[in-house]
Amino acid sequence: MSNGVVIPAAGQGKRMNSKVNKLYIELMGRPVLAHTLSVFISNNSIDQIIVVTAADEIDYCRENIINKYFKKNVELVAGGKTRRESVFAGLQAFSPAIDYVIIHDGARPLITQSLLNRVIETLNSYNAVVVGTRLKDTVKRVDSEDFVVETPQRSTLMTVQTPQAFLYKDILEAHKKVPEDYPATDDASLLEYMGKPVKVIEGSYENIKITVPLDIITAENILKQRRKCFEDRDRL
Repeated sequence: MSNGVVIPAAGQGKRMNSKVNKLYIELMGRPVLAHTLSVFISNNSIDQIIVVTAADEIDYCRENIINKYFKKNVELVAGGKTRRESVFAGLQAFSPAIDYVIIHDGARPLITQSLLNRVIETLNSYNAVVVGTRLKDTVKRVDSEDFVVETPQRSTLMTVQTPQAFLYKDILEAHKKVPEDYPATDDASLLEYMGKPVKVIEGSYENIKITVPLDIITAENILKQRRKCFEDRDRL
């Protein structure tokens, strides 16, 4: 099967207190987006990679991320005003030969080859796959005045991340047909609206999304620990 990747990368730096796109902030000597891309570029099961960024950042991204760190071809597409519009722009840019599409937040640089491979392997059995983690805290549903209405069973809840992978024709159809005002917070929500089953597989608590300044510190600590593990293994 032929696999394509869409990486939405038009993130702003508002909550990062940054004047630049948060994906260009350095993380252990490389931009966040470079860390994210490296996993997909080095995976032999990926046939086409599309990065969606703001139109006025395409040249910067090509020069300072793609050309600087990678040799493999990565296509750049101008995004829209919302994440959904940006993902749709990326989906429309794929070759007709693509069978499955993996959508992954550019702001999740700690994805591993192991997690990516498990997602791809699961596509052999399901046409829609997302990764998620079990809740550690109790969740309360509250009313408009923040009084508790209900305490859902934690065992039935998961926090969902990316990557999310889909049969290409299904996710493209969903983006076209689901009403624009539908409050979808991820791409899987569009498939759910269409009545398609979505399989959840175990993700990783390390697969964080860079959103606030503390996330950069957390990501650096995780990368340092991973590097130490590799060094310790090499000494054996």
